[in-house]
Amino acid sequence: MADSRHNSQIEEISSIILADKISLDEQDNNKLKKYHDFAKKQFHLDEESSIQLVNEAFLYLKLKDSGSVDPLQHGDQFGAGFS
Repeated sequence: MADSRHNSQIEEISSIILADKISLDEQDNNKLKKYHDFAKKQFHLDEESSIQLVNEAFLYLKLKDSGSVDPLQHGDQFGAGFS
């Protein structure tokens, strides 16, 4: 998958998470299912890939909140898999 497309998908899911005002530490699978289902339908992903993408979106938001560096632009510094 192209890095820009992957990053765009992370940003799209992140926007929904922020709009829902859900905790960035949410662990309830019932609440996270909404985002997994969205990723599967919107991006035509399998279960495992959708879970990974949603986890990356939550991680992106946590890292973005932690400082002035944009994780999508400097992801290799975090070892987070962002490009």
